[in-house]
Amino acid sequence: MSISVSICGGKSIVRKYSFLLLLLLLNGGLLFAEKVFDFNADCQQAYKEIIQWKFVKGQQLLDIEKAKHPDNLIPYYLENYIDFFTLFFNEDPAFYKKMSARVEDRLDKLDEGPSSSPLFLFTKAIIHFQWAAIQVKFGHNWDAGWTFRRSFVQFKQNQSSFPDFYPNQFYRGAMQVAAGTIPDGYKWLSNLLGIKGTIKDGMNQLKTTLARTDEWSKLYREEAIFYYCYLKFYIENDKEGVFAFIKDQHLDLVNNHLFAYLAVNLNLNNHQSATAEKIISERNMAAYYFQTPVWDLEMGYAKTNHLDPAGVAYLERFISQFKGKFYVKDALQKISWHYYLEGQQEKADKARRDISLKGSGDTEADKQALKEAQSGVWPNPVLLQSRLLSDGGYYKEAMRLLHGKTYLSFSQPQDRVEFCYRAGRIYDDIGLKDDAVDFYKQAIRLGETRKEYYAARAALHIGNIFETKGEKVTAIVWYQRVLDMKDHDYKNSLDQKAKAGLARCKEQ
Repeated sequence: MSISVSICGGKSIVRKYSFLLLLLLLNGGLLFAEKVFDFNADCQQAYKEIIQWKFVKGQQLLDIEKAKHPDNLIPYYLENYIDFFTLFFNEDPAFYKKMSARVEDRLDKLDEGPSSSPLFLFTKAIIHFQWAAIQVKFGHNWDAGWTFRRSFVQFKQNQSSFPDFYPNQFYRGAMQVAAGTIPDGYKWLSNLLGIKGTIKDGMNQLKTTLARTDEWSKLYREEAIFYYCYLKFYIENDKEGVFAFIKDQHLDLVNNHLFAYLAVNLNLNNHQSATAEKIISERNMAAYYFQTPVWDLEMGYAKTNHLDPAGVAYLERFISQFKGKFYVKDALQKISWHYYLEGQQEKADKARRDISLKGSGDTEADKQALKEAQSGVWPNPVLLQSRLLSDGGYYKEAMRLLHGKTYLSFSQPQDRVEFCYRAGRIYDDIGLKDDAVDFYKQAIRLGETRKEYYAARAALHIGNIFETKGEKVTAIVWYQRVLDMKDHDYKNSLDQKAKAGLARCKEQ
């Protein structure tokens, strides 16, 4: 009896503890559920809001997703986009310090996801790509190079493992284009990091992604368009093609602030300040959009290019609100020019003194602004007004200022070179290419051994003209002429453009 009771009791205990063990296993499964990369509909919507710079809406969706699905890693990956855009455009040092610690935690969290997913390496590669750009902004160029390499390798590995995951292609393609145009001054770094690529291969990968209609390619389409347009404009030098693409694709320049910024920036660099000003003014101004002083900088440039006195207020507001260093000296230079042309020399001198005190010399525009400020020499007012008007696309007004003059009308050697270059640019932009080439060649003859950038840029434009005509052999001669000129302003950026021209003409 006692044995039977004992046996019955034993079975009862076994059943009891088996049930408890099952509960523990189930609870453990809930507590330690496998992390996932679930780019569900809510996450996709959050991504779209963030890409359009609607950060408030995007973060709200991510917070809801984290509460509903705490094991989903996609929200943490997407939050990096918000931090990236905020840091890249606003350059707040305090936020940079905060994010420096946050980004490692974010990468560690993504490491918990399944390596069998194409998003395992992809999400980390994007964070490294974005972080490299941020490190450049904050002057950590060496770290940025290694971070960029890490991203490059991760995209390469991911594309090898998941060849049908096409978002790999547009990122890797963009990086290959960048690697294919690295100036000789930085070639040692690219060789050290093992980063190689060609413009042709990189652009083909971007075009392939844009042509695809699978779900992943459609999801990342807006981001791919952003990189494609920039590279097509600056590297392929197909400016007409870029603006035709923007028009044909019916890009929303009102509600999508990323596209608005893209169009503004490209129009400013294509001498279309009036169009840039219009886009800035007509964009959706709702409070849930990302707030950045960059809009004031762009509007300040646009108005200054038409000699509009209102431009200085935008530039001064940018200086007062911006916490970063990029383009501060350049903006101050434009402010100094405004007051100089207005005859307010005391204010012009103060702005010029500030150039030495504020911002950094990391961009070539900032370096040039500092160099001019330190020279103590003010530009020729006629040439300066002509330059601004030409940069803004107001060619008739610019030409009116130079009408009846030759380079002999100017006494200073640098002004003679600049006159030839400015006249060439105006003729070039209004379509009188033969006249433009004549003035460009004159600028090269007068300035090839000088420090100013006019001769090198003139050679670059001659190369562009012959390339457009289909005379690639002649274009190559002029692009090589740019590379052969030494120790002048904007050396690295002009060399990069010349290398891109050579690669296009040689179909590399």
